[in-house]
Amino acid sequence: MDISETLLEAIESCKTVMERKLSGMPKRIRLWTTEYTSKNKLPKNMILTGLRGIGKSTFLLHYAKQSSKKILYFSADNPRMAAFNIYDFVAAVFMQGYEGVIIDEVHFARNWSAHLKSLYDDFPDRYVWASDSSALILRNGTADLSRRYVFVHMPVMSFREFLFIETGNVYSTINPFELKESVSLPVKPDANFLNLFEQYKAHGTRPFYTEGDYEQRSLSVLEKSLNSDVPFFVPQISDDNIRLMAAVVGTLSMSSIPRLQVRSLCADWNVSADKLYQLLEVMEAVGVVRIIRFPNDTKAKSAGAKLFFADPCLYSVLHGNPGNMREAFVTVLLQEAGYTVNASKVETDGDFVISKNIGGLNLGTSPKIKIEVGGKDKVLKNSDWVIRDNSDYPSGKAIPLWLLAMGW
Repeated sequence: MDISETLLEAIESCKTVMERKLSGMPKRIRLWTTEYTSKNKLPKNMILTGLRGIGKSTFLLHYAKQSSKKILYFSADNPRMAAFNIYDFVAAVFMQGYEGVIIDEVHFARNWSAHLKSLYDDFPDRYVWASDSSALILRNGTADLSRRYVFVHMPVMSFREFLFIETGNVYSTINPFELKESVSLPVKPDANFLNLFEQYKAHGTRPFYTEGDYEQRSLSVLEKSLNSDVPFFVPQISDDNIRLMAAVVGTLSMSSIPRLQVRSLCADWNVSADKLYQLLEVMEAVGVVRIIRFPNDTKAKSAGAKLFFADPCLYSVLHGNPGNMREAFVTVLLQEAGYTVNASKVETDGDFVISKNIGGLNLGTSPKIKIEVGGKDKVLKNSDWVIRDNSDYPSGKAIPLWLLAMGW
């Protein structure tokens, strides 16, 4: 294969970018990244998904640096890469002696899924690691990648990880539902500790908070998700549709009730309910919102029983309702810890009904647990557990919110 000067220049440029990124990596990175291989074998062919800004690139670069393999990083959303298709570029990279590639933001590349399939088939001894902000790429690709690539989901950053970045201390993970009062906690929830948790709730779910200008960075991530990611997955999207999504964000930030008035929104923006549900589905997939449904609600077209920001820190950025932020934290912390979370149909039974996923699936055999969420004086009602914010120690069936955030 003859490699053009243009391709060689692009490869050298990617090499420089990778070296710059490696040299700029922080000394303390997410525990989820450094601990991943203690529980899992890193796949040779992998697609890593998760919210924008949670550390996917750092994860891949960390393991490229640790590897004995010669691996090149590049991002498919770099304008320079638009001149090449993935297959030809990566094939040229391999011809230059590289044993693997990292492809960031893979869905920005033309015919990305067909090219990933061909790379797997034609270079079986090479490493191909890709990342993207949405698991929807599996469904939207034209090639069947599920048999060839391992899909790995990266969660938002836990409070345990935030503590490590802030203090350097590594604490063990905790399952608060299995914690016995007679067992001492691995941490002392004193005033300084609880102050760190307040900081975590304000800006700690994505590691880029360490870079400064957190609010502006969060708003930029939100804007890119709405203006770049959603249109990729929604055919025939209009400017009004994008403004409608911004209105949904505004509604969630201002409302005291985490719910949308679908009929009113459709009338105000002159869109069909089907279109709004389609937009909500993709907004959830790219990590803007999180839809919580009633148990056994399998309707594809739904705004759910409750609707939250997927990143609860957005409530702080947008000065949203504290009660909604609290419930949003509970839903994300439980879901990332492997639970299915539904809204309770009976108010006196609590806010949510949860059940444990087994092997990534909820088979309906797990016991249902009723959860109530509130401040430090919240009562149990008829629920099994109450999650209390602004609380230090667990007591009886009461779990402090910070303890729920130590699950991974």
